[in-house]
Formats: sequence, C-alpha cells, structure tokens
Amino acid sequence: MPTRPRGTKRLPELKAANGNVDSTRAFVRHVKRLVIKVGTAVVTRADGRLALGRLGALCEQIKELNLQGYEVIMVSSGAVGLGRQRLRYRKLVNSSFADLQKPQVELDGKACAAVGQSSLMALYDTLFSQLDVTSAQLLVTDHDFKSIDFRMQLNETVQSLLSLTVVPIFNENDAVSTRKAPYEDSSGIFWDNDSLAALLALELKADLLILLSDVEGLYSGPPSDPKSRLIRTYIKERHQGEITFGDKSRVGRGGMTAKVNAAVNAAQAGIPVVITSGYAPENILKVLQGEDIGTLFHEDAHLWVQSQDISAREMAVAARESSRNLQAISSEDRRKVLLDIADALEANQEQIMKENEADVAAAEKAGYERSLIARLALKPGKITNLANSIRVLAKMEDPIGRVLKRTELADGLVLEKTSSPLGVLLIVFESRPEALVQIASLAVRSGNGLLLKGGKEAKRSNAILHKVITDAIPDSIGGRLIGLVTSREEIPDLLKLDDVIDLVIPRGSNKLVSQIKESTKIPVLGHSDGICHVYVDKSANMEMANRIIVDAKVDYPAACNAMETLLLHKDLVPAGGLNAIVFGLRTKGVTLYGGPKVSSMLNIPQALSLHHEYNSMACTIETVDDVHQAIDHIHQYGSAHTDCIIAEDGEAVETFLRQVDSAAVFHNASTRFCDGARFGLGAEVGISTSRIHARGPVGVEGLLTTRWILRGNGQVVDGDKGVTYTHRDLPIQS
Repeated sequence: MPTRPRGTKRLPELKAANGNVDSTRAFVRHVKRLVIKVGTAVVTRADGRLALGRLGALCEQIKELNLQGYEVIMVSSGAVGLGRQRLRYRKLVNSSFADLQKPQVELDGKACAAVGQSSLMALYDTLFSQLDVTSAQLLVTDHDFKSIDFRMQLNETVQSLLSLTVVPIFNENDAVSTRKAPYEDSSGIFWDNDSLAALLALELKADLLILLSDVEGLYSGPPSDPKSRLIRTYIKERHQGEITFGDKSRVGRGGMTAKVNAAVNAAQAGIPVVITSGYAPENILKVLQGEDIGTLFHEDAHLWVQSQDISAREMAVAARESSRNLQAISSEDRRKVLLDIADALEANQEQIMKENEADVAAAEKAGYERSLIARLALKPGKITNLANSIRVLAKMEDPIGRVLKRTELADGLVLEKTSSPLGVLLIVFESRPEALVQIASLAVRSGNGLLLKGGKEAKRSNAILHKVITDAIPDSIGGRLIGLVTSREEIPDLLKLDDVIDLVIPRGSNKLVSQIKESTKIPVLGHSDGICHVYVDKSANMEMANRIIVDAKVDYPAACNAMETLLLHKDLVPAGGLNAIVFGLRTKGVTLYGGPKVSSMLNIPQALSLHHEYNSMACTIETVDDVHQAIDHIHQYGSAHTDCIIAEDGEAVETFLRQVDSAAVFHNASTRFCDGARFGLGAEVGISTSRIHARGPVGVEGLLTTRWILRGNGQVVDGDKGVTYTHRDLPIQS
C-alpha cells in the first residue's frame, strides 16, 4: 500500500460486508494506482443536465483516496452530451419563429464536444477546488497513440502530475478527432472512453481499473428484467454466451457492451477491472476495501471456478429439477435415501465432530456470546440422535401423492385432492448446525428441493454435514437437490427468485427474520421471537410448578421454546410460592428481572421491556390478578410461540387453552416440549407463528401443498348442458 501523508486518516481496514474478505478481492490490498472511468450516464441526469450530486460525491471519494496516498487517474465522458444541451439552448434562443418551423438538423457532434469539454472541465475544477484538490485536463485522440514519442511523453506528464497529487482527467478529443463517425466507429487503438480507460490503465501501469456505470454491474440480461442476476465475477468461459445485453446507453456510445469488451481486454492484459454503479456515493471506496460489489474481471477468474460455483438462479433451478427426479422414484427408494443419509452421518461422526470443535474454538476465540456457542456446539451423542430421527422419518407413511379427499363430480368424473411437495425451499439459519441435518432430511422426505444458508460461525460444520448428506444421495436424483449457499452476498439474489423458490424459512434472530420479510416477494414462514410464558395459577401443584419452571428455563436457555417470562397468580405471594420459585431459579444460576410489581417486591432490577427474549440464563417475573389478566399479558407482550399454564382448576385451564392465541398452548408441561421431534414429526424445519399455511413446529406436512387430479372418460363442460353434478364424497382408497 502506498505511503500515506502524515496526519491523514486511514481507510477502513480491508473488510467485506460479511466480515470476511473474499479471496477474489484480496488483490486490492496492493493497489496503488487506479484508473476511474466515469460514464456519461453518471455525469448527466436523464434530462441531459449535469448530475451535480453524483459528481460531488465522486470528487469527495477521489479527495479521500488522494489523502490515503493512492494515485488516481480519471477518464470522464459527458462532454458531448453537455455540449449538445448547451448548443440546443443557444440555437433555440437565436432562432426565429420561422426557423423553428423548418426541419431541425442534428447538431454537429464535434461542435458539441468542443463546447461541452470546457464546461465539463470547469465543473470538475470548481468541485475539486472546493475540496483543495487540483485537477488537470488531458485530451487525446486515437491517432496520438500511434506515436512512441507521444506515449513516452504521456507517461512523463502523468507521472509528474501524480507526484504533485494532481488528478489527471482524460477524455477523447472528439472536437478534432479524425474518426469519420466518432459515435459509431469501433476501429483503431481505442474507440470510446471505456476502451480509452483500458488502454490508459495498461499504458500507465495501473493496478486497478474501475468503470462506473448507471447499474450495479454486469447482469445476465437487461437489468430491468427481474429474472436477470448480477454476475459477481466474470468468467469468460462460462458467461460469454450466457449474457443478453440490454439497450445501448441512453446518452453514451456503447453502454454495457462497450464496458465488458474494455474490461475483458484489460483483464487479459493483467489489469483487474470492476464495473460498478456510479450512483452509490461510496462505491469506489468500497471496492478498495475489498467489498464484493459490482462485477470483477480478473485474469485468474477461471482458476476460481469450483464445481459448486454456480449462480443463485442456477442453484435454485438445479434443486427443482433434482426434486422432480426425487418425486419420480418409488416410495421405497425415497425411504432408502433417508436411511443411507442416517448411516452416512454415523459413519462420518468423528470427522463431523472434529469440524464442529474447530468452529466452536474459533467462536470462543472471536468472543461470541455463550448462548451462540451453546447453539453451535454438537454435544456428544447428537449425531446418533439426528441419525435416529431420520430413521423415524423414513418409517413414516410416504407423504407424497397421498389422496386426501375423493369426490364424484358427476357420473364417471372423479376428483382427487392429493398431497404434493411445495417445490424449492430456501432456509436461512443461524448457529445451529444440526438444523441443516433436520431440514435436509425433511426436504428429502417431502420431495422438495432445498437451498441452505447457515451462519458463518458454523461454516466448517455445515460444509462437512452438507458433503456427507449429498454424497449419500444417488446420482440418479442429482447432486444439487440440496444446495449450500456459502456467501452472504448471494442471499439478496436468492430472495429475488420468486419464480423459482417457493418458500423461505428463516431460523434465527428477530433482525434476520424481519430483514428477510422486508426483502422478498417469496412467502416467508417462521417466527421472529420466542417469548414463551409460563403462568402459575393459584390452584397449581407447587412441586410440579417448580419442576416445570426450572426445566422450561434451564434445560436449553438458548432455544426459542425456553421460558422467558414467568407469570404468578398474586395469591401465591403471601403463600410463599413466589419465594420458593425464586429460590429454585437462583439455585440454578438464573438471573431474575422483575415486572413493575415484582421488581420492587423482590428488590431486583426491573426488566427494560416485558417483550424480551433473553436466550440465556435470565427471565422476567411478574404477578397477575387471575387467568384473564395472564392471558391479556401474553397477548400484549408475547410472540404467539408457546405458552403454558400450571393449574389444577379445570375452568382456569380450559379458559387458558381456549383463549391464548399462540401456536402451541400447554397445560402442566414444560414449554421445551414444543419441538418437531418431541411432537413425533421426526424433525422440524422451524417453528411458525404465522397463521397461514403451517403453525407451530413444521415437519413434513408443513412442507406440502395440494394438487387436484381429475379422472374422466371424455366429458366436456359445454355450458354444463347434459352434466348432472352429484358432488358425492367417495371413500379414500388405500
């Protein structure tokens, strides 16, 4: 990295958005000299006027780079467009009414370039002067580069300017260019400002070329098409025949086609190139910080390709195709796939635990919270338990193609309602690597394709579990039935694929679930909070109550079904019930916070919020007047996950069970029972608190939808003439 002037601040340390530097962007550590090309669409607005805000933000970034000691060279378009606008105005002012009635002749492009160039440079000079930066204008033509002496002089001049911390600004001198058709001709040493920027990057030995555009980067199709995807790294062997370019630039000469041609040529010559948006105010700085933005062109890109390195859309489409192969095989063969996965997990148990231990050690070293580390660790015997859960799933009745209802519509016309896989699921989960096993086995049992994105803290655990599971799936089904998404940057692309992905299930924090719900049109199933309540009625058996309360809080405090709030009937306070419960919790190491009533009563800290999920050895305690007030409290502060009443009064119990509007409501049982395996579902993809589709622990049935199959013998509607509808229920045949 270049030497920085004394007293200047550093750029943020090289760090990508997900906290890790992508290996494909590591080269930016060594960038000293860069060429930045600014497109006409960045310089001007849609109406042709100057985009002062964008230009100001651009100049501020270059000022920051100057302070850091980077050598910045600019290539700026926009002169012709700016000159055309000024000359049109001047022509209008000088025209008579009669002149305006005549056919209008297009303005001479060279005249536009001459007028616009001085205006453009005046603007750059003004903006940079406000930032205490000096800029210099260098106009060149294609013919100039044919001279070796010119090239030598160019290098000397630029080197001299850069040594004085002056920003050289290049543009093609269209006003005097000998090019016959300067806005269409693509012959010569360079033919537009994109190819000029690539030429200068090579000629001036730059370390990086940044081409600023009006879109985020190179897309697989027109950026306006929702099916188009952003290509993060351009690999010629893969992408050359795949991309469909949209319209030409609205104001410049070539648009994205010209940028890609220039980028490919520069990259092949050893100059890395990033095409990114010039609309975002800090994109140049982000590129130099190693963030995975825009599209990268690099001479080593072909070496980064791995067998699993496919786009988000390709991954989703492959999962759908593989799921159809899975549905096509026999029920017995699908059962065998699950049994093979269970056996493979146990056979590779030692390697799985080794990778998980490495994840846990890294998490401890990084200073992660104890609750996260608890979720991350695979306890002894966990792999065997997971394998046995998969075997339970395998023994269940095949859920695919079950006839749920048969109806005779008319004589000889029979309608069947059947169970069917949803299609492709995207599961985003945090911390718990066992979730990958549970979700994958449920997807196989329900015949769905699956895309998985786990937390970076479980990277090694997820990778080995995914490999073991997919290796156990026959090639006839397809190795991409279950895809593992390894980059956080791929999630936004996946969330756009509402035509390929059928359901998103986030398992993690409230923030994660909320972000996903706000970022996609795909249906989202899950819960954002697990604020579970236990209400102890005055009729409760207190020995039982203490046992349930301790289990609900202490057994696995990081789980979403752990108790977070304890509600006690007010009559238990004078009877000593409150003190006994407090003693039992404190003995187990639980930190207690009080509601408004209990905090003063027990002299404990008041909870900052009664709607709070601790996910740790802590909980809130509050008293209520009766079961009705307990229900009101749960509805106001709960999350509709799991709530429990401990009572012997039958009327209070039935009132609670009927009126508490949560996904799971228990009587005299720990909230920890709210679990797919404990419910006999074999496993769960998560717990849903939504009221549409599935609710509570979601197992196989929650991953199914229905299809209608009609069997006839030549009937037609024909206005319903001659059709006698019977709508008679028929027995479901086994």
